[in-house]
Amino acid sequence: MRERLAVLGSPIAHSKSPAIHAAAYEALGLDWGYGRRELDAPALGPFLASRGPEWRGFSLTMPLKEEAHRIASVLDPIAAESGVVNTLLRIASGVGDGPRWAGFNTDVTGLAAAIRGAGLDASSTIVLGSGATAVSAILAARRLGARHVEVVARNVEAIADLVARFGSSRESDTGAWLHVSGTPLQSFERGFHPHDPAAGATLVISTLPGPAARDLELPAELTRLPLFDVAYDPWPSPLAERWRAAGGEAHAGTDMLVEQALIQIRIFRGGDPATPLPDEGTVLAAMRAAL
Repeated sequence: MRERLAVLGSPIAHSKSPAIHAAAYEALGLDWGYGRRELDAPALGPFLASRGPEWRGFSLTMPLKEEAHRIASVLDPIAAESGVVNTLLRIASGVGDGPRWAGFNTDVTGLAAAIRGAGLDASSTIVLGSGATAVSAILAARRLGARHVEVVARNVEAIADLVARFGSSRESDTGAWLHVSGTPLQSFERGFHPHDPAAGATLVISTLPGPAARDLELPAELTRLPLFDVAYDPWPSPLAERWRAAGGEAHAGTDMLVEQALIQIRIFRGGDPATPLPDEGTVLAAMRAAL
């Protein structure tokens, strides 16, 4: 029986995950099939419950990450803290039971690796957006030693929730403390003053979908900072185009996509996000070449 996997979400036609995963499985000598399926959040539970034993696991993109967290029977520590699951691995079921799923968040580790690989300084980070990916961006910045994160978004209630959850939190590996504060986009559009926390920022991470950032009004001085945009299709994204037109530096989310997929493949193969794959450098090179 051939093992099956897929990426789920909506929209999903643009996803590069099937090509990346196929390249990795070929490099590993695994005869696994990886496809894609258009699904919205209410359909996720019934879809997972109906999967036969050939289904090994799934990658999740928007808008499924919070619903996947609710459905997962067990969670890894990052998924538990973030409330976000982007990877589901099938785990053993009792006789007569439906499939059960272990939930993981590989976005945090993947984003941190991509920012580190680009040589960017995340010590004081502005995060644009307040959704599930913004949570991962906050935790990735903390993992990289950030002292402060400023969340900028339209949704004031979502900002308040993120500040309440992560406003003063500690990175378990390093013991470093992170302070999170928030600014409504409407206020941020007018610019920031020299004494505002954003004035000392070192990096901007955009977690906004490409079209959402097209007409975003942002202070002109923001483009002096490097931009890491999780969007990658199309690239340059509308935000990256504006950044570069102003003389700024913009990095694409494709590196995050590959790095988080590498952790997913560790999970799908061995169940552990921390255990490297055989000849992992060769696998990673094949994944990057598939883009």
